[in-house]
Amino acid sequence: MNKLVVMKFGGTSVEDATAIRRTASIVKGRHDKGLTPIVVVSAMAKVTDQLLAAAAAAGRGDRAGALAITARMRCRHVETATALVSAEAIPALTQWLESEFCFLDEILRGLSAVGELTPRISDMVVSMGERLSSRMIADAFSHAGLDSVHVDSRASIVTDAQHGKAVPQDALIEQRLKEHVLPHASAGRTVVMGGFIGSSMDSAPDKLITTTLGRGGSDFTAALVGGGIDAAAIEIWTDVNGIMTTDPRIVPEALRVKTISFEEAAELAYFGAKVLHPATILPAVKKNIPVFVLNSRNPENEGTRIISLAPHCRSPFKSIALKRRLTIIDVVASRMLMSHGYLRAIFEVFDRHKCAVDMVSTSEVSVSLTVDSNEKLPEIAADLSKLADVKYEGRKALICMVGENIRGQNGIAARVFDAIRHVNVRMISQGASEINMSFMVEEDEAEEAIRSLHAAFFNDPDPDIFDIETAPATAASAKGAN
Repeated sequence: MNKLVVMKFGGTSVEDATAIRRTASIVKGRHDKGLTPIVVVSAMAKVTDQLLAAAAAAGRGDRAGALAITARMRCRHVETATALVSAEAIPALTQWLESEFCFLDEILRGLSAVGELTPRISDMVVSMGERLSSRMIADAFSHAGLDSVHVDSRASIVTDAQHGKAVPQDALIEQRLKEHVLPHASAGRTVVMGGFIGSSMDSAPDKLITTTLGRGGSDFTAALVGGGIDAAAIEIWTDVNGIMTTDPRIVPEALRVKTISFEEAAELAYFGAKVLHPATILPAVKKNIPVFVLNSRNPENEGTRIISLAPHCRSPFKSIALKRRLTIIDVVASRMLMSHGYLRAIFEVFDRHKCAVDMVSTSEVSVSLTVDSNEKLPEIAADLSKLADVKYEGRKALICMVGENIRGQNGIAARVFDAIRHVNVRMISQGASEINMSFMVEEDEAEEAIRSLHAAFFNDPDPDIFDIETAPATAASAKGAN
């Protein structure tokens, strides 16, 4: 059997018939190189947002509004499908699409009558994007001359029953992939699967209870499949040339990072670099599978290679990530801070509300934490106020600078803060990680801070790590993305 490669294509890579034909050409290219691709696809661009809007409308009783959204989606999918397959294949594919949209409309009608959008129903609705695109793309691949087969991801991606952000069950996934995917791959067929979706391990084989892995979960699906089948590589195809030194919308001259370590990529993904989902890295790390971030609109570009141990870089940093819309919460209790169990009590509040904490700083009398701004903040503050005095401030941003052995470089903090001496820094985290220096600033000062930092630390880039030969073209192609 040829080497297996998992190829994930995001929503912009399958947004219309032109993009899907381009994707088919890229997949053919992997076959020509003697590889057997397993393709994981997202929903068509914007479809997930439209499905969420339809579910929300139905949940508040707006049946007509919900059905109007799905009617537009139905037209888009049918028009795309008829442009992709042969005349003989159109009736069967459009009939299948019609039946799926009828099923979706029935769910929305029932939801509007009941008026309660449960997490389970939300997963059932929002999963339709990947279920529709994966079947349609499998048929398009067949028309393009590929021996392709559609496999329902829910048969293989087994999760717990935590709807909205389900936890994959690795051992069961590996077992199911051997049953449902590997036989096709062994025969040289191109398997097409939908990303983002799975099914509860309590599901009966003939009645799958649909779950989802959270927004951006198609990357995670690709990594789970790659790890489960011991793939030779995992390729994340998007609409940018790879991981950049920062967001090109902020710094147009941002450079492509050629090679980066798993650990560095994970930090960047968690702290705001949207080109990669944070959970993508873990399955690849476990099996030491290289991950490539590539551009479906520029497939000749080498992209970014993510490996266990990246080569040494003479520059202290590889990339700067930005995470917006954060809130700083200050918890002040002069008599309680050092008492036994006090910090545990604080973090139990965040655990109870399922709210992740990004950064923590402690002083003699206070604890400061940063969290994503969300509607639960008043409830979190109310619970914390039972322990101490609480105040919180929104409209903050976290800047994360990632590079190798930051903690061991003398004077690096002085250089960083000298570069942004005109910006008010609210919180600092250095030393907790060898590869990450993070700090909080006002949200409206964040972009200016990043421009200053990029000018200070990427004015003499290491050519072994950064793409300096095609920097202007790279920046232009990635502008508006990432």
